[in-house]
Amino acid sequence: MDQEFLIRKIEKYADEKGVPIMEKDGMEFLTEFIKLNKVKNILEIGSAIGYSAINMALAGEDVMVTTIERDKDRYIEAVKNVKKLGLDSRITLILADALSFNTSEEYDLIFIDAAKSQYIKFFNKFKENLKPKGYIVTDNINFHGLTNSDKSKMSRNLRQLITKLERYINFLKDNDEFKTRFFEVGDGVAISRRKKK
Repeated sequence: MDQEFLIRKIEKYADEKGVPIMEKDGMEFLTEFIKLNKVKNILEIGSAIGYSAINMALAGEDVMVTTIERDKDRYIEAVKNVKKLGLDSRITLILADALSFNTSEEYDLIFIDAAKSQYIKFFNKFKENLKPKGYIVTDNINFHGLTNSDKSKMSRNLRQLITKLERYINFLKDNDEFKTRFFEVGDGVAISRRKKK
């Protein structure tokens, strides 16, 4: 079966089962970014069912992805999807809570697309694993257009989530160590890079 067909199947599964995966134009933007910046080694926080890890690995034949997922069912689904696409030699899947996972490996790109309430913690923890000229990419910055919108009609949980996302956006904007660019693509993407000394 061809790659394109298998990827469509993953998209359909995500849609039917309500699994959050990266929006198509956001995914295209990210894979293009990987190609343009010759990214070879990626750490992904939040595999879900392997959709973005697969797309990132397909951006180049020498792209290696390590991806962490804490939900066992999604992890198992991701393992199956990676195998079907024959990418198990280039995608390493880890079943763990990212905040308790430690590695000494350094990466060209760290992709954060997991629990939004933990974005600042993920950023601060894994920036230590970023190569000097590497990038940290964060998805869902706009969260369906709800960041910086009226919160009065939102449920308490949603309001808390949006507040944490807005706190993360401000954390990126005010960061002395990293310069961040925000892109209105997909569900909002932020790309952060260490400032030149």
